[in-house]
Amino acid sequence: MSGQSITDRITAAQHSVTGCAVSKTVCKATTHEVMGPKKKHLDYLIHCTNEMNVNIPQLADSLFERTTNTSWVVVFKSLITTHHLMVYGNERFVQYLASRNTLFNLSNFLDKSGLQGYDMSTFIRRYSRYLNEKAVSYRQVAFDFTKVKRGVDGIMRTMNTEKLLKTIPIIQNQMDALLDFNVNANELTNGVINAAFMLLFKDSIRLFAAYNEGIINLLEKYFDMKKTQCKEGLDIYKKFLTRMTRISEFLKVAEQVGIDRGDIPDLSQAPSSLLEALEQHLASLEGKKVKDSTAASRASTLSNAVSSLASTGMSFTKVDEREKQAALEEEQARLKALKEQRLKELSKRPSFATTDTSPISTAGGTINTAPAIDLFSTPSCSNGAVKMESDLFDLQSTFQPPMQSASSGLPVATAWAGYSAPQPPPQPPAGGLQVDFESVFGAKAAGSNSLNAEDIAGGILKPTLAASNLPSNQQPEKLVSDDLESSLANLVGNLGIGNGTMKK
Repeated sequence: MSGQSITDRITAAQHSVTGCAVSKTVCKATTHEVMGPKKKHLDYLIHCTNEMNVNIPQLADSLFERTTNTSWVVVFKSLITTHHLMVYGNERFVQYLASRNTLFNLSNFLDKSGLQGYDMSTFIRRYSRYLNEKAVSYRQVAFDFTKVKRGVDGIMRTMNTEKLLKTIPIIQNQMDALLDFNVNANELTNGVINAAFMLLFKDSIRLFAAYNEGIINLLEKYFDMKKTQCKEGLDIYKKFLTRMTRISEFLKVAEQVGIDRGDIPDLSQAPSSLLEALEQHLASLEGKKVKDSTAASRASTLSNAVSSLASTGMSFTKVDEREKQAALEEEQARLKALKEQRLKELSKRPSFATTDTSPISTAGGTINTAPAIDLFSTPSCSNGAVKMESDLFDLQSTFQPPMQSASSGLPVATAWAGYSAPQPPPQPPAGGLQVDFESVFGAKAAGSNSLNAEDIAGGILKPTLAASNLPSNQQPEKLVSDDLESSLANLVGNLGIGNGTMKK
């Protein structure tokens, strides 16, 4: 059964309703369960930092909001999630945190709900201070010490004297905040604080490696520095020796809680004779009387010290590379597992490509030889009474609109946006009503009204009447267009012919 509280479920449901997947995942990563944030939630949030359409300030604000909770579990897991995104997320997440004036204000946090709350509140205050210092360091130098390029051509090895003297103290402050977490093996009693310690352990290795390279660069330049620079450099080196002792104690705790010995670097301190040589050189610059030392002896002492520190740096680098290789192998194993799971899902699905009636199956069943359906063929009626023509142009008559008044004489628009001569009206049945229009109008037109070019050109503007009583197989040969009287007379004459009577 899940250890999520009712509050966790309600909060996640609220973000589900609003459609904010990022805030919902933040809530799921920072539940009241006494265990570290789940990997699937952390991976999703890392993916979000790499998406340009994700609002980074909104993501950060969601984490800050969770730190206002009264439960030490929720607050601790919020800090762990933030730290995880600073280490493994896109750099723009760290850039945003560095741009804020304030981050976590947890210096007075205290969970009074139980004895464990009192104990964990102490580490929450220390942890939040380190994350604040990590963001401030990025703001001051515009890069993350745990991610800088290392080696002979690395940033800390190629930095000039002035910048080096300003940068190393920034590393010291971040290292101090990390070592101030000050936890022992007996206090790592639950999954939450263990998750925080693992992130701090990885940061300590990378941070001290950059710190160590800065000190090597400082020592190589020390005997060429000015008096004030030498004084600053000597003070930096003395602090470095103190922090080397503290980091050794921190790494011992890591070994006690089960971290593999091969993942813990070896520390090689510089010989004590180096510190004496540095102090004598500064005293000589200040005009004090010191024991005479040759340049050769100083060079030998410096060479031995740099060699010792370089071996320490190599040890830290190997551990870091081993961790990266392990992470790469873990990612490859995860991808392989996902691929195998996908193949199993596909193999369980029924296959529709090799059925007995499939046209491409030859292993079983009878091959389906039915003719393919022609989607573009014209269907015919079942009783054979109606048959549609396949030629599109033969459909013109089908789309002819009803005949306009035959007396209009206007061209008729066809279905294909063209115009044709007006068609004669249907022939009335024989024996129909006969009207003597001559007796009514008293005039009979004479002459023939044959179709000519003038009529064709002006037919649109002149009312005409087509013959209406011609046989169906006979096309009209005359268009009467002179005047109404002659048109009517001609019509009467045609009617007489249709009824079998001939006027003489």
